[in-house]
Amino acid sequence: MIPATYPDRDTMARLTARMLLDIKAVHFNATEPFVFSSGFRAPTYIDCRKLISYPRIRSTLMDFLTCTVLRQAGFEAFDNIAGGETAGIPFAALVAERMALPMSYVRKKAKGHGRNARIEGEMTPGQRVLLVEDLTTDGGSKISFVEAIRETGAECGHTAVIFYYDIFPETEPRLAEAGVRLHHLCTWWDVLAEARAGGDFDEATLSGVERFLKSPHDWSA
Repeated sequence: MIPATYPDRDTMARLTARMLLDIKAVHFNATEPFVFSSGFRAPTYIDCRKLISYPRIRSTLMDFLTCTVLRQAGFEAFDNIAGGETAGIPFAALVAERMALPMSYVRKKAKGHGRNARIEGEMTPGQRVLLVEDLTTDGGSKISFVEAIRETGAECGHTAVIFYYDIFPETEPRLAEAGVRLHHLCTWWDVLAEARAGGDFDEATLSGVERFLKSPHDWSA
């Protein structure tokens, strides 16, 4: 069922941040930084996959995400909801259910056997597809998924995520250049503000995180 009412954007951002903190999906550690596959080092880590194990939070956030997309893109803007392998798949299914639309998913790369397809489920030329993922950092994986969708002849000009890092200024221009608009619920700045308000971490940790958020590349180096 499509949610009919929802809070304003700032309230949704704050509540999303609080839910992520409550289930301990947020990790801060400045003394032993997290290292990403690219070699990038950060004192922050977010695990949105944990959300699927919390039904009340999961349901609320999927209502928020559906309403955000409908408000920003339009109520009749899409024909298909696609999830990115693997973290985006459950969230795409939940959004598709709320919007009463078909659901498909996009592989990171072709299987290498069988149909050798990147798209699973039915996607047809001309369909307007919403790509749903758990999060985005620099937008690179989103563009790869969008390209796979467009190769079917379908259109994809929107992607929706629960969490957006919002610390790399090139992300949204990069997506815009690829013809993709980003919709999200909350960012690291929302999480930092809510963690301060709720006393979830000591101030020394939060100050270290803030230094990273203001200058991530310098901090990593």
